[in-house]
Amino acid sequence: MIGRYITVGLRAAVVAALGCLLFVPGLDQALAAERHAGGAAASARIVAPAAPPTIKNPGPTTLAATSPTISPSVTTRHVAPGGTYTCSHGNLCTLVWDPASGSWKIFYLYYCKRYSLSYWQGGGYYWNNQTSGTVARFLGENGTVFTFSRAPSSPNMYQDWNPIYSIINC
Repeated sequence: MIGRYITVGLRAAVVAALGCLLFVPGLDQALAAERHAGGAAASARIVAPAAPPTIKNPGPTTLAATSPTISPSVTTRHVAPGGTYTCSHGNLCTLVWDPASGSWKIFYLYYCKRYSLSYWQGGGYYWNNQTSGTVARFLGENGTVFTFSRAPSSPNMYQDWNPIYSIINC
């Protein structure tokens, strides 16, 4: 009889401990962000394209170079030419060459917003891996639609970033 109460008590303690782990403040957001950026619930690994043809020796530059940015900020990662990356379902993943690091900078656009681009130059790529039918719009300087992509697209779709000033991913 005493053994039965101990077993029930241990089960209750384990359940309580697990319950506390499930309600750690910020843990669910951190896990969600990791999934959005290609973590646990990621899609297949994709091979990043070669460096742009104008780049002779990929790698960090010794000259002053500005890394591409986006506003509002999103999760980003760098991948070397020929390296692999993931783009979880629900994301519009964009690749732009980062001359400061000599690698592709990947931006994971998950939340439905208008994103302003800075220092996105030359040719790059994207993968619209959002919910089927979601349309991402690539906007020019005056806010008119330059081009668009309906999800799902293929990985590594080519895009000239020079005329693109902002993206609305949904």
